[in-house]
Amino acid sequence: MPPAPPPSPGPSSPARPPKEVHPALSPALAQQAVRPALTLYLDAHRHPETAGQEARTAALFAGRLAAAGLDVTRGTGGHGVVGVLRNGDGPRVYLRAELDALPLEERTGLPYASTNGAMHACGHDLHLAAAAGTADLLARTTAHWRGTLVVLGQPAEETLTGARAMLEDGLYERFGRPSAVLAQHAAPLPAGLIAHGGPHAPVTAASAALTVLVHGRGGHAATPHLTVDPVVTAAALIGRLQTVVAREAAPAEQLTLTVGTLRAGTAVNVVPDTAELGIGLRALTDATLDRALAAVDRIVRAECAASACPRDPDLTVLSRSPALHCDPAATEAVRAAHTALYGRRRVTTWPPSLAAEDFPLYGDAGRELHGEPGIPLVYWMLGTASPRQWADTRGTGIPPNHSPHFAPAVRTALPAAITALTAAALERLAAGTGAAAVRRGRA
Repeated sequence: MPPAPPPSPGPSSPARPPKEVHPALSPALAQQAVRPALTLYLDAHRHPETAGQEARTAALFAGRLAAAGLDVTRGTGGHGVVGVLRNGDGPRVYLRAELDALPLEERTGLPYASTNGAMHACGHDLHLAAAAGTADLLARTTAHWRGTLVVLGQPAEETLTGARAMLEDGLYERFGRPSAVLAQHAAPLPAGLIAHGGPHAPVTAASAALTVLVHGRGGHAATPHLTVDPVVTAAALIGRLQTVVAREAAPAEQLTLTVGTLRAGTAVNVVPDTAELGIGLRALTDATLDRALAAVDRIVRAECAASACPRDPDLTVLSRSPALHCDPAATEAVRAAHTALYGRRRVTTWPPSLAAEDFPLYGDAGRELHGEPGIPLVYWMLGTASPRQWADTRGTGIPPNHSPHFAPAVRTALPAAITALTAAALERLAAGTGAAAVRRGRA
C-alpha cells in the first residue's frame, strides 16, 4: 500500500523515556528485541518475494515467531503465517504484518539491496520485523499481561487478495475471533513519528482492480480495413475513462482511475485479436467507488460497440477492498498509549488517503461471514525518514512508498516500530497494562 505523506510537524528530538514503564517497553528489553528483528529485516529486504510467491519470507517469519515461543501454523490462505501466544484468560488481539514485496527493481544502492527484480518498496519487511520484535517482547513478559496474542504474516497484500484468502481459509474459526486487530504502516514521515487517523474519515480508500479484455479481429497491417483493431479501441478507452474522474465524480469527491497496464500484439505488422487493460480505482467512499465501477462498465461496452468489436468485452474484477474506518474508541485508546510513551510531539494526525489496503476486511469479516458486529480495527502510520533526510529535504524529497529509491532509516525506524506495536498490543490485551501503566510510569 502506498501512503501519501500528510502535512506534518518537523522532526523533533525523541522524548526522554519515562522512568518506569511496562516491562515489555523497558529500553533494555526493547533493545534486546531489536537485534534479531533487524536480522529478520535485512534478510527479508535482501530476498523479497512478490504476492503469491512468499514461501521463503513466510518460512523466515514463521521461524522467528517460533523462536519467540509462539505456536506457529503455516499455509493459511496461501503462504500465510499465524503465530499464537496464549497467556490465560483475556482479550484475543491480532497483529497483522505483510509478507509480499513489489515487482520493482531496487535502486537504493544499499549494501543489503535486493537484486532479484523484486523490492520491499512499501515497508512490509519493516512491518514483519516489528511484529516479530513485539512477539519477542510480549513472550518475555507474560507475567505482566493476560490474553491471547495472534500474529499474522499475511500474503498478497499488494494485490488486495491475501486478507480475504486467510479469512476464507477459516482464520477466525481456527484461531479465534479477535477482540481487536492492529496494524501499522511505513510512511515518509520522520522516523519515530506516529500518525493516527481521525474518528470521522477513512484512513485509506476503497479500491478495486479489474481487467478489461477487448476483442477485435486480427489481420495484416497492410489491410487494416479487414480488421477490427483492439489497440485503437483500447487507446480510445484510456482517454475516455479519464472522464469518470473529471466529469462523473463531484469535485468534492476524491477518486482516482489509473490504467496501469496495456497488453496487446506481438509484431508491428500484425493487428492483434485482443487488447487487455489493467485498471485501478480508488475512492474515499464505497458509494463513489460503486458509481465509478458502473461508469467504467458502461464506457467500456459503449466504446467496444462503437468500434464494431465482434464480441462484447470481458470485464473481470480481480480484487476489491472497502475504505478503512478504524474503531474510534479503540483508536483513541491506542493513540493515548502512544502519546504516553513518546510524548505529544511524536504523535500526530493522518488525513484521509487514497492509498488502499485489504486490512479493512479483518473488521468486516464478522458482518460478512457471521452476521455479527464488525471487529474493532486500529491502524496507524509510522515514520521511516532519518532526521538528516527530513532536514535536508524538508519532507518533500523523501522517496515515497512504491518508489525504487524507497529506503527506511531502519536503525531509527525499527525500534519505534517495535515499541509502537507493543504499546498498542498491551493497551488492547488487558485493562490496566497498556496506556494506564505507561501513564503511571510517566507520572
